[in-house]
Amino acid sequence: MDILHNLAFGFGQALTFQNLMYCAIGCTVGTLVGLLPGLGPLATISLLLPLTYSIPTGGALIMLAGIYYGAQYGDSVSAITMKIPHASSIVACIDGYAMTLKGKTGLALFTAGVSSFIGGTVSIIVISCLAPALGEVALLFGPADYCALMLVGFVCVSFVTTGSLLNGLAMCLIGVLLGQVGTDVTSGMPRYTFDLPQLADGVGLVSVALGCFGIAEITKNLDEKQQRTPFNGAIKLMPTWAEFKRIIPSALRGSIVGSALGILPGGGPVIAQFAAYALDKKVSKYRHEIGDGAIEGVAGQAAADEAAARTSFIPLMSIGIPENPVMALMMAAFIIKGIQPGPNMITEHADLFWGLVASMWIGNCFLLVLNVPLVRYWLSVFKIPYYALFPAILFFCCIGTYSVNNNLDDIFTTAAFGLGGYIFMRLGMDAAPLMLGFILGPMLEENFRRAMLISRGHFGVFVERPISGTLIGLIGAFIIWQLVVFFRSSRAGKPALAVPAALGPVEETKPA
Repeated sequence: MDILHNLAFGFGQALTFQNLMYCAIGCTVGTLVGLLPGLGPLATISLLLPLTYSIPTGGALIMLAGIYYGAQYGDSVSAITMKIPHASSIVACIDGYAMTLKGKTGLALFTAGVSSFIGGTVSIIVISCLAPALGEVALLFGPADYCALMLVGFVCVSFVTTGSLLNGLAMCLIGVLLGQVGTDVTSGMPRYTFDLPQLADGVGLVSVALGCFGIAEITKNLDEKQQRTPFNGAIKLMPTWAEFKRIIPSALRGSIVGSALGILPGGGPVIAQFAAYALDKKVSKYRHEIGDGAIEGVAGQAAADEAAARTSFIPLMSIGIPENPVMALMMAAFIIKGIQPGPNMITEHADLFWGLVASMWIGNCFLLVLNVPLVRYWLSVFKIPYYALFPAILFFCCIGTYSVNNNLDDIFTTAAFGLGGYIFMRLGMDAAPLMLGFILGPMLEENFRRAMLISRGHFGVFVERPISGTLIGLIGAFIIWQLVVFFRSSRAGKPALAVPAALGPVEETKPA
């Protein structure tokens, strides 16, 4: 009953005309930010942070939060329609863009919008019920535990790759190596920079994502020497009942995964999307279709993305620890208004805490209206001939890349990765594992080195701690189980598989 009373109190704060206006502004700006390649919520919130001085405290926090979780809605649109992802929509490029090529763009966007709504709703329930208790979970994780958690992320390589497992591991390794470029955070020494000052800060995630996915896909389309556009024909927006029944289970699974990973520093939407996709590819009834334009491949990751974005507020508001750069800016906004996030915030500033939680669900409704009924307007861009559309896409890619650091070198870096991504496409190698390795590699190294420093070089710390030991045990059990399944399939007379048979059915080769 206390939860219902607190939520009623929160809705009383959030449903004022002023706060509703700021919530609508935040959701609209966030959706537009998500649509533009490269321009994410981090840059937008940093630009708008000075405005919080002249905006009431509740309205300012509601608006900035709306920009953050609204961008999670919008970024799936560019990933699905043009294969130009943000960091939190990389997985949407796999099945979402495949659905676009099959003429199911409307269905893919509807699935992403509805799944995001489900993910947001589930995460808000989690925040309301478990915020005080779950905030303390993050304090239980040490460097060794985070290192083991990153290793669990690498297990996802076998699921996110759509081709050969060996190629997927190779691409993941390339991503890890790319993540090592730049200045070592511990020693301050440059690594793999080749004495180029442009690489001193490392390779930007935006440059890698836009190059390997967006520019590479444009180049591939132009190389086909035929008039084509991803969208051609009538728009099918509403799914059939059979299709809708496929959305709900996947969205609920993704919501649970995203809500759990959003609480942990180092987790968040980026890792949650890979974990949800891996889970769907393992347990979904239609797992054999995932990777080739399946509804589950869009629904699960969209729900996890949105859920993780909401629950990432839990560590900030409960224990005062920002788990990612966007949350660090949100913490700055709290401090600007004279509020110190932490254990006492829920009691000392109950109106702000519960008002912000209630505004998230109101924003969820705003975003559902913005994205689902307006899907037809997003699709109208594909009525433009592709030869006229691709220069505009390239323009927005360059603008998005440049806007991150205001550096022209980033544009050339993006072009270089566009060429590399095109070569990978021609060789049949998937870029998604590369992005996974690029994101998790530096995090794995940082936490591994911290664990070694704290334990004075004792490797046993990874199995002696309960959390890391359990995670490593699960990884070992998973690998052994996959090998057993693989050898069983080989003895049954099936061909040697690039991807283990447990990950989905494969076609048998007929003897000559």
